[in-house]
Amino acid sequence: MRANRLLGAGVVSLGGLVVVYGVLGPLVLDVIHFRTSASGLNQVRGGDLAALVIVAPACMAVGWLAWRGHPAAAVLALAPAIFAMYTYSQLFLGNEFLQRPGNVERFFPLLLAMFLLATAVAVRCWGLTRSDGLPSSSRGLERGSGILLVVIAAFVVFGMHLPTLVDALRDPPSGVAYLETPNLFWVVKFYDLAIVAPAALTVGIGLLQHRLWARKPAYAILGGYVLLGWSVAGMAWTMLFRDDPSASLAQAIGMTGLAGAGAVFAYFLYRPLFRATTPSVPDALGSHGAYLAASQHPSRSPGLHRAGSDEDRRTSVGLSIPSGAADIVDKIRSEFRPETGSTHSSSDVHRVLVAFTPE
Repeated sequence: MRANRLLGAGVVSLGGLVVVYGVLGPLVLDVIHFRTSASGLNQVRGGDLAALVIVAPACMAVGWLAWRGHPAAAVLALAPAIFAMYTYSQLFLGNEFLQRPGNVERFFPLLLAMFLLATAVAVRCWGLTRSDGLPSSSRGLERGSGILLVVIAAFVVFGMHLPTLVDALRDPPSGVAYLETPNLFWVVKFYDLAIVAPAALTVGIGLLQHRLWARKPAYAILGGYVLLGWSVAGMAWTMLFRDDPSASLAQAIGMTGLAGAGAVFAYFLYRPLFRATTPSVPDALGSHGAYLAASQHPSRSPGLHRAGSDEDRRTSVGLSIPSGAADIVDKIRSEFRPETGSTHSSSDVHRVLVAFTPE
C-alpha cells in the first residue's frame, strides 16, 4: 500500500509541476522567457496547451489509480513520464543561450525537477511492470499497433525531418528554422532521429512478429507517443493560427491524424488492464486450476455437472486442455473429491501438484 501511494504521489506531483510550468510559460502568464525565435515560442505555446489539457489531467487520473492500488497504474504512468522526460529536457536544451534574450535559465531547477521526477516514475513503473503479467492482446490489435508504430517512425523521419535535414547539410543552408534557432533545430533532430523513430520502429517490428519482449515497451511507447503526438499537433495548429512562416498544414493534419489513430489503438490496448484482476487459487493455477475448481464445485458450473465424460466436462466449461495436462488435472481432482468432506491445506495442494508435474 505504501508503494502504491508513493507512486500515486509521484505521478500527481508530476502533473502539478506540468500545470505550474504551463501557467508560468508564454501561454498564460509569460513569466518564463525562452531564448528562442517567434516561431519557437509558437511551438512552446502549442505544446503547453496540449500539456495542460491532456497530460496534466492524465497524470492526476493515473495518480489517483495508483493511490488506490489499481494494478493498471504502473503501466499507465509510463506514458506521461516519457512525455515529460522528452519535452521538458528539450525545452531547456533547445534555447539559444548567449544569443537571444530571455530568463529560462532561472527556471532550470523547475525543469530539472520535472525531468528527474519523470525519470524516477518511469524507472519505478518499468520495474513494476512484467511482460508476462500483462493481459494478452489479440493478434489483430498487436498487428495494428505494430503497423501504427512503423508508420509513426516513417512519418517522423521522412515527413518531419528529412527535408529540413537535407537543407541543413547544404552549403549554405536556407531553412528558416535552422537559420533562426540552430541549437533547437539539432536538439529536436537528435531526439527524434536517435530515440523516437528507432524506438517506434523496433517495437513496431516486434509487435508485428508477436514477440513477447515487445509487449511492455508497446504500452510505454504507444501511450507516450500519443501524448507527444497531441503536443506536436498543438504546436503545428498554433503556428498556423498565428500565421507563422514555418507553419505546415500538411504536418498539422498528419500529426492530428497520427495522434487520433494512436489514441484509438491505445484505448484498445489499455482497456484489458481495467478488467477484474483479483487473483484466485484457480487463476493462480491457470486453466487447469479453473477446471479443478469447477470439478469440485459443480453447482457453480452447471455445464460441468451435466456433462458425462471428462472430455465433455472440459469442453462444457470452455477449456482447451491437452490430454497430458488433463490427466494431471484429473489426478489432482481425484485427490480432492468434495464428498470426502476433508479439508486440505495449501501444502497438500503443493504436494499433489509437485507429484503430478512432469519433469
